[in-house]
Amino acid sequence: MIDKNRPPVALVTGGGGDIGRAIALRLARMSAAVAIVDRDEAAANATARLVEQAGARALAIRADVSIARDTVAFVEATEARLGPIGIFANNAGIEGIVAPLHEYPDETFDQLLQVNVKGVFLGLKHVIARMMQRGTGAIVNTASTSAIRGRAGLAGYVASKHAVLGLTRTAALDVAGTKIRVNAVLPGPVESRMIRELEGQARKSDIALRRSAPAAHGRPQDVANIVAFLASDEAAHVNGAAWVVDGGMTAG
Repeated sequence: MIDKNRPPVALVTGGGGDIGRAIALRLARMSAAVAIVDRDEAAANATARLVEQAGARALAIRADVSIARDTVAFVEATEARLGPIGIFANNAGIEGIVAPLHEYPDETFDQLLQVNVKGVFLGLKHVIARMMQRGTGAIVNTASTSAIRGRAGLAGYVASKHAVLGLTRTAALDVAGTKIRVNAVLPGPVESRMIRELEGQARKSDIALRRSAPAAHGRPQDVANIVAFLASDEAAHVNGAAWVVDGGMTAG
């Protein structure tokens, strides 16, 4: 998967956020050149500077993953500037709001499906098409433990993350027989802007985002380490898997 004589090229969507930034830096430590995609141009540029400070090449791209032409453009730009994409961290996503399903706004639900589902689909579609030409590559989709359980007040987020896991498994079957692998990482609560926002909303309502294990929030690096493993040759026989990173929250 990774040619030791040629540093890999990694593409990270949502690379301006806490988990995306940690993934980009972890892949840079694998000597990967990293393209960082985010709607927030300043955040993407900040991550790119950190990647460069870590000694790797970086490319920051402002784009909306839910728009097909943006996806085509950032895939093309990555390969034109850095080289063939060998690692794809399909990580961009949004959290929506906390509200009971019967009060959940239609427009918020639609936005979550557009970004978290269509965005993941578009990334898979256009990156796999390139990887199929070469017959090799590693893709890791960022889902959530919300892909394998329900959560009160998070109808849109939970539905979208269930869909991400379904797309992961389908894509893995579609590339079976090649040296392309598609897996998912399922973080539990991770110290980040997203979890702070959701828990802040929950505190203002009567909805509790309950955790069933004593573990505290994870760190973005905990997720990044699993992404790096799944992108490496050490995971060469891992395809279509869902890797939970939650300190045991879903174990019971």
